[in-house]
Amino acid sequence: MQKICNIMARTKQQLWDIQENDVFRMWEAATKDAEVKENIQHYLDIFKSAFLIEEIKEESPAVKKSYEKRGYKVMDIRFEENLKFTWAIKKRPILRVTDLSYENIRHITAAKLLEVIDRNFGGGWDSLSQSIQDIILSGFDISTTTLPKDRLHKKGGMYDKKVEDGFEVLEVSKGGWVEAIFAKLKPEEEKIKMKFKEKEDGDEEENPDDNDDDFEVEDNYSSHDEEDEEVQDPNDDELTEDNYSTMMDLGSEDPDDEAANMLDYVEE
Repeated sequence: MQKICNIMARTKQQLWDIQENDVFRMWEAATKDAEVKENIQHYLDIFKSAFLIEEIKEESPAVKKSYEKRGYKVMDIRFEENLKFTWAIKKRPILRVTDLSYENIRHITAAKLLEVIDRNFGGGWDSLSQSIQDIILSGFDISTTTLPKDRLHKKGGMYDKKVEDGFEVLEVSKGGWVEAIFAKLKPEEEKIKMKFKEKEDGDEEENPDDNDDDFEVEDNYSSHDEEDEEVQDPNDDELTEDNYSTMMDLGSEDPDDEAANMLDYVEE
């Protein structure tokens, strides 16, 4: 006998962890629940943050096959005799920088990210809007450097060191110069929280401004090492890898995810 055993909370970020067949199984399990039946569109909108979902009104085999050829999974979902849907579902592709979001940025590889950046008219890192850069930096460590073609691959230089450290690299040609964009997925980290001393009777909360070890705000967007500051009109004879512009490991916080509820069933 089946019964409702719990309410499964899923955020938009978590939806990127599941695949099309998982979505169908969740809907099949919830077809007998009155709340789901009365709020079908609401739940569909939640799933649409990570999936393309289309309702097929013409149930001919040819129409279904056309969706399957385009990478969709097709399935019938029946809530009751007179309430049935045929849905075609496909994970949202990430092809352009505008497809990137805080919810999906950690669900792609560094190689895939650089492939997406390369499609952005080949303009390099600075061609990205600040909002897109913030999204990328929330999930990846990014470094850039621009050098003459014949100096970028200098043995033992920044290029070799970054590759040895596990970074993927994209080279963007700029005339006789090349911008190298290095990217590596950040490790999972807990959100930074302000730390306070445990209060005892009569004790006051610790002022976080008085303890630099517990709370620090870092200006990630304007800080560069002095030796990495951009040199105007560089002299190729004097130019080295260390005295041209390099942007190192910027970072950004994840925003709060919007939570949504989906009813789950299990066998008793």
